[in-house]
Amino acid sequence: MSQTDLIIIGGGPGGYVAAIRAAQLGMKVTVVEREHLGGICLNWGCIPTKALLRSSEILNLIKHSENFGISVQGFSFDLEKIVARSRKVAGQLTGGVKGLMKKNKIEVIDGRASLLGKGKMQVTAADGKVSEITAKNIILATGARARNLPGLEADNKLIWDYKGALQPDVMPKSLLVVGSGAIGIEFASFFRALGADVTVVEVMDRILPVEDEDVSAFAKKAFEKQGMKILTKATVKKLVKGSNNVTATIEQAGNISTVTVDRVIMAVGITGNVENIGLENTKAKVDRGHILINKWGETDEPGLWAIGDVAGPPWLAHKASHEGVVAVEKIAGVKGVHPLDAGNIPGCTYCSPQVASVGMTEAKAKAAGHQVKVGKFSFIGNGKAIALGEPEGFIKTVFDAKTGELLGAHMIGPEVTEMIQGYVVARTLETTEAELMHTVFPHPTLSEAMHESVLDAFGRVIHM
Repeated sequence: MSQTDLIIIGGGPGGYVAAIRAAQLGMKVTVVEREHLGGICLNWGCIPTKALLRSSEILNLIKHSENFGISVQGFSFDLEKIVARSRKVAGQLTGGVKGLMKKNKIEVIDGRASLLGKGKMQVTAADGKVSEITAKNIILATGARARNLPGLEADNKLIWDYKGALQPDVMPKSLLVVGSGAIGIEFASFFRALGADVTVVEVMDRILPVEDEDVSAFAKKAFEKQGMKILTKATVKKLVKGSNNVTATIEQAGNISTVTVDRVIMAVGITGNVENIGLENTKAKVDRGHILINKWGETDEPGLWAIGDVAGPPWLAHKASHEGVVAVEKIAGVKGVHPLDAGNIPGCTYCSPQVASVGMTEAKAKAAGHQVKVGKFSFIGNGKAIALGEPEGFIKTVFDAKTGELLGAHMIGPEVTEMIQGYVVARTLETTEAELMHTVFPHPTLSEAMHESVLDAFGRVIHM
């Protein structure tokens, strides 16, 4: 039996960041990873999907090159090469994480871990060797997996989950995407750009349902303009697989219809990896597929912590990383450590047009009892957006009318996933409208629209 200061189960963006911070604080750290360092994010999520979407963005630019005075003849795409590049990018970053583990003298064990009780764990290595490790503190960062609906399970042949969609064996001529959250919409955007006939089915009354209603409405119009078919308040009741296609039965407003497509993507959420890790040997509680924690990441079992997707929403890599740092600093007794403020976690969807947000939507701010001032500025009034040929979209800001607090910011348009961080910093610093209005934004940039949105909320907009 070996002993260490901290054991982390899972080497994704929560686990490996927590390990590095712990090493920086002088801890002896062991990470147990059953599959691949970097977790879903680096290998099957955030990074490879962005590589795919970059290819579709370039294709879209080529299609519209005449608008920029450039003629491109006889262009085509090779799906196999697009996917290969995506996998290469993921592999490069996974290798980088291995290097970081070595640099920080973190022990990495390839294998499966199972809790045996307080501070004790059994590890079954890839070669079958079984060992036990003890530590005063253990962090669970086991992540999550795609949720399956009964009768609609993915087989990654005709019905794909995110892993199947990242490695398509064929370029589908027609595609049904079930679920319009970030994962579903990103894949819908990618395959539509490559020419697939895409239908999106969403059970809620609007797509991107966690976003502000104005953003959802604009996104729907933009996607339909691109040729997507959007079905809201709709449910897929049945999927029947053929030899090389799938027939879906869809119910919408009491009406039943069928559609036959080449492939289906299931994107109906995720569930935490809570099974087979020995939780039954601890006091930790699980609710609806996620481990219950307090604001520091502590479970009901002393010395046992949980972070990232396995600990519940929002299911975002950057949230997992920050939770890992908070938990480790709490363990180490670092002075001034603050719990994570979920209201300051940005969300990004890398479709075309991009979507990004932080804080409360207008509806949630009103529901919480705030009197609000709302600003809105369209990119059609922004010189840089027009020069880029991407003037569609807007920025919306929501303020408390009495205090000037920035309650939320919501964007749809060019490069908004990069710009949202400006409002995240503003919220973290508890900035009011006064500081934002007095901030000088560089010209010509897309970020000027952020300034104009703030000005609009207080009747001072300049360029609209």
